[in-house]
Amino acid sequence: MTTSSDYRHPPSTRRRIYLMRHGAVTYFDRQGQPFLPEAVPLNARGRAQASAAGRAFAEEGLRFDRVIISGLPRTIETAALVLAETGQHIAAEHWPEFVELQGGKLSSIPEEQLRDAFVGAFDGLVDEQRQFLGGETIGAMMDRVLPALSRLRADPQWDTVLLVLHGGVNRAILSYALSGQRLFMGGLAQAAGAINVLDVGSAEHDWVVRVVNFSPVAPLQTAHRDTSMEALLAQYRKAHCAADDTQD
Repeated sequence: MTTSSDYRHPPSTRRRIYLMRHGAVTYFDRQGQPFLPEAVPLNARGRAQASAAGRAFAEEGLRFDRVIISGLPRTIETAALVLAETGQHIAAEHWPEFVELQGGKLSSIPEEQLRDAFVGAFDGLVDEQRQFLGGETIGAMMDRVLPALSRLRADPQWDTVLLVLHGGVNRAILSYALSGQRLFMGGLAQAAGAINVLDVGSAEHDWVVRVVNFSPVAPLQTAHRDTSMEALLAQYRKAHCAADDTQD
């Protein structure tokens, strides 16, 4: 006689990574001046996104062995709101290797180069020499992110980990998991508060990408079709135009 136990799968040799992007933040003030990216907190929408992600985890009864963040305030706050919903009390580990791409000075970028500076680092298969907003290159970011990812994988003392990181950093991790190579696929969208699900085995290229860019507050993401950097560019230009009108 066949029993339900006959259909059970053997325990998996892969471990699970839940890779999140932090919730939404407000990067520019009403005069178009950027807030310090190292200090900017979540806005109200970002807090709602983080809590919604936490509820999605809680509904599945997920428990994390470790929680790793970049250490920037927006990742600290997102992780705290997620854990508040799951009811877990875990001290988040700060891994500065996972901080977001570092931009340069916006004021030094000519108007005719603004669009390329904002969106060029996330356009197709991106060259490693491409700079983000006139600052850090894609290659320099991968130089710190990929070794940190390898260090995490080398530690056998976890089965399920939550990473709360950033749009650019998440693209680097997803690109590596999908290709097995040091590539940067800029078109991998990362909505604020989105969740990616990856399984990883012991072999270097043993990755299985289960879910990409799942947004608990908007599963089908029908509200917009622009990228996060296109939206930021629009916000920056709108604020600058408002500031110019005020000065006229």
